[in-house]
Amino acid sequence: MKRFRTLSASIAIALSALCAGAQSPKYIFYYIGDGMGFGPVMAADNYRRVVHGAETPLLMMQFPVAAWCQTYSASSTTTDSAAAGTALATGSKTNNGMLGVTPDSAAVTSIAATLHDQGWGVGLTTTVAADDATPGAFYAHVPSRGMSYEIDRQAAASGYEFLAGAGLAGLNTDRHDDILKEFADKGVQIVYGPEGIADINSRRVCLLNTERGHMDVGYTIDSISGSLTLPLIAQTCLDHLTTHTPDRFFMMVEGGNIDHALHANDGGCALKETIKFDEALKVAYDFYLAHPDETLIVVTADHETGGFTLGNDYIPYWSNLGVFDHQRRSKETFSNECRAILKEGKPYTWDDMRKKLAADFGLFTEVPVKEARENELKEMFVRTFENRDTEDQKTLYANFDAFSVAVFRLVNDAAGIGFTTTGHSGNPVPLFAIGVGADQFKGLNNNDQIAPTLLRLATSPGDL
Repeated sequence: MKRFRTLSASIAIALSALCAGAQSPKYIFYYIGDGMGFGPVMAADNYRRVVHGAETPLLMMQFPVAAWCQTYSASSTTTDSAAAGTALATGSKTNNGMLGVTPDSAAVTSIAATLHDQGWGVGLTTTVAADDATPGAFYAHVPSRGMSYEIDRQAAASGYEFLAGAGLAGLNTDRHDDILKEFADKGVQIVYGPEGIADINSRRVCLLNTERGHMDVGYTIDSISGSLTLPLIAQTCLDHLTTHTPDRFFMMVEGGNIDHALHANDGGCALKETIKFDEALKVAYDFYLAHPDETLIVVTADHETGGFTLGNDYIPYWSNLGVFDHQRRSKETFSNECRAILKEGKPYTWDDMRKKLAADFGLFTEVPVKEARENELKEMFVRTFENRDTEDQKTLYANFDAFSVAVFRLVNDAAGIGFTTTGHSGNPVPLFAIGVGADQFKGLNNNDQIAPTLLRLATSPGDL
C-alpha cells in the first residue's frame, strides 16, 4: 500500500513549518473513538434527538470543524488497530499488526514522545487495556501488537505522567511480577479502580480497573458497580496533568468499548458507548472553555468497525431506536448468562427464556415480535439449549452462542440498524475539531496526517 510521506519527512515538516494565525496551543486533547465510524455517531445522535428529545446534537458534532478521515494501512485497504494507532500517533503508516514501527520494523516516534522530550506532560487513557494497540502506539515499538511484555516494559520506560485503562494484558501472563517490578523501578505508582484515585501521590501514575481480568472496564449498558468509566478516567488524567504539568500537556482519550461492542454487532451497546465517549469529551471541552486561546481538541477514530448502518430491510426507511431503551444486557453479558444456564444443566424451558427476553430486552412486551421471528428464535433455542448442536460465533474479543446471536440480530432488526461484518471495514471515519489550529483539519484527512499537523501546531514558535 502506497505511503505518501515518510515519518522522517513528516516530523521535519512538522518541526520547521510555520503557518499564519493564532498562538500555538499549549494543551492538546486527542480523542479517539475506537471503531467509531459515521454509523454509530449518527445513530447515537438520532437516538438522543428522536427518542429522548435532545435539543442539541452530540457535543462532538457541535465543533466548528466536521471533516472525514481515511484509514487504510500500509498493507491493506482495511486497517487493524495497531497500524491505525501507529498512523494516528506517529504520522507513519505501517502493516497490520505492527505497532510503532515502519513496515521494515524501524522504530518511529510518536507525537507524545516528541512533546514529552520538549517538556510537555503526557496522559494516555482508554477503557480497554492500557497496553492495547491505540495507547501502545504512543510509546511502544514492536513488530507484533501481541508482544505485551515488551509493550509494558516500554510503557514503564516512557516517562509519561499518566496511563490508564482496564488493565495491562501483560499482567495476565506469567510475566506478571516482572511487569510490576518494571513499573516500580521506573517510579510508576499503580492504583486500582475508582477507590484508588484518592491514593494517587506520585508524578507518574498508572490507573487500572483491576489487576487481572477482563480487558475492558465493562459496558455502560451493564451498569457494573465499582468500575471505572471513561468520563472519570479522563477527568482524573486532566486533574493529574494540571497538577504536575500545568503549563503544557498532551492528553489522548480512547473510547475502546465502542469497538468491542461493534465487533459483537451489539447495536444498543455501541450506541450507548458512543454517547459515553461524548460525555467524556465534555471534560476536555470544559477545559477549552476556560482556556480557549491555548487549547486544541481533535476527535476522530482509528477505523470503522462492523459496517454499522442506520437503516435495514426489516423496517426500511425508518428506525425505532427506542428499542434500545429496553435493552438491559450487552451481548457479552447475555451470552455469558446463557452459557451459565447450559453449564448448570437444569431444565430451562422456552417459557423461561421468553420471560428472560422480555425482562432483558422488552421482547414480546414493549417490543413486538412477529410470529415467524418468534418461531425462528424458538427453533434456535431448542437447537442450542436442548439439542446442543449449534456453533459459536467467533469475533475478535469474544465468542457468542448461536442463540444470543439470533436474539441480537432480532433486536438490531427491530431497532432499524444493520451490520456487514464482525470485523473492521475500510470506510472513512469522522473528524471533529475545535480550538487553536482546528481549521487545519478541514476537508479530507488521512490518518497519517493528523499527528504531524498537531506537532506542527504545537511546536511552531510564536504565532502560527
